[in-house]
Amino acid sequence: MNEENRKLPEDNFEQEFRTDLDDETRDQPKGLALHTKILIGLLVGVVGGIAANMTIGGDNPNLVWFIKNFTEPIGQLFLNLLLMIVVPLVFSSLVVGVAGIGDIRKLGRIGLKSFAYCLIISAISVVIGLGLANTIRPGDRINPETAEQMKTQFGGDATKRVEDQKKTEAVAAQDSALMSVVKTIVPKNVFNAIAGENPNMLHLMFFALIVGVAITLLPEPVSAPFVRGMDALFQITTKIIDIVMKFAPYAVACLIFTNMARFGIDLLGALGWFVATVLIGLSIHMFGVYSLSIWFLSKINPIEFFRRIRTVIVTAFSTSSSNATLPTALRVSEENLGVPKHINSFVLTVGATANQNGTALYEGITVLFLAQLAGVDLSFGQQLMVVYLAILGGIGTAGVPSGSIPFIIGILAMIGVNPALIAIILGVDRLLDMCRTTLNVVGDLTAATFVARSEGYELLQTRKPEIV
Repeated sequence: MNEENRKLPEDNFEQEFRTDLDDETRDQPKGLALHTKILIGLLVGVVGGIAANMTIGGDNPNLVWFIKNFTEPIGQLFLNLLLMIVVPLVFSSLVVGVAGIGDIRKLGRIGLKSFAYCLIISAISVVIGLGLANTIRPGDRINPETAEQMKTQFGGDATKRVEDQKKTEAVAAQDSALMSVVKTIVPKNVFNAIAGENPNMLHLMFFALIVGVAITLLPEPVSAPFVRGMDALFQITTKIIDIVMKFAPYAVACLIFTNMARFGIDLLGALGWFVATVLIGLSIHMFGVYSLSIWFLSKINPIEFFRRIRTVIVTAFSTSSSNATLPTALRVSEENLGVPKHINSFVLTVGATANQNGTALYEGITVLFLAQLAGVDLSFGQQLMVVYLAILGGIGTAGVPSGSIPFIIGILAMIGVNPALIAIILGVDRLLDMCRTTLNVVGDLTAATFVARSEGYELLQTRKPEIV
């Protein structure tokens, strides 16, 4: 969602977003939806790869030639196209997201309460995700022989990264803990941070965060040209993702065929464990964390809360878009939950971009799952880095179709895991996207009720019955 959408008058929110949704509907091509085509590509790759592995074997010279000269180059082309736009996408989206908040000095109590709540809840979501990924370890649900092959194929770069990290730690051993944190997060030269094949996402996102905060402290006539430029860059990278993703069904078929032909059916079992881990994490956050927040902070019965927002839940799940659900969320929050319009206008609108708990949880689990498949054990410090990146990534990827995919690819490259592994989860991404979008939108509503209650408003004072 761009900056202009955030600054629309309150009464025009629903009309504007419904217009945008209508435009999206008109622009959709006829025929099968993209996610359906990707699922078909996944099935073709799985069936073809397993058939090849079971009939002629993964080491067959003809199959090795076919993979090396056909399926692998096509898959790598798709990955390179996504990696190509990681830096401009993450930087521009994070700058625009933070700049769209407005002058930090003028936010007042509502703004501070909203951001404190969103930050804490997002951190909890990522911790839940990482905790489940470390407990269930879906990436380890393969036999030892396949695991060793996966490590050789996809985790080779990680060995070099570990050695480089040990050298860096040896040089910095004399530094204090605080100095180590400073050197890890704050770049000396941001251009060096983004140079090379594997940009330092920590440095890039910290710099983008600082730029966004600085913009909010400048007069609008000074910062507006830069923000418009960043928003244009954001829209361009979004369109590039749209173009690249049209190629995804064929790339996914090639990537999955390559992996299945090499490693056999074991990967399907690991994928099932991954889906289960994500769904368990989303469920714990939805019905555990949110229920506790609603009960203790908003002083509302959780059962009554979920009953009153069921229209929003259905809309979010079916559209898989926080932006498309925003008009319904604004109406239901005011009419069914009794949240005042001025609180809704700020919390829900900004939350549709910045409060992405489900996305943060999903990104954390996905990174650990793919690292486990590649045989890469992330240290505690590296997992803390994933927490930091996932929280900021919730801002950086919000509202972008398939925007979390290049973000995850960038992190994988950063930790030395071959990004080709991303193909394994692309086929199930649509279903999980629907689920995590639902969590995102419900999180916005819990934030709105918390802020309203803390401001002294009486909730659940409805004026109209919910239409379902």
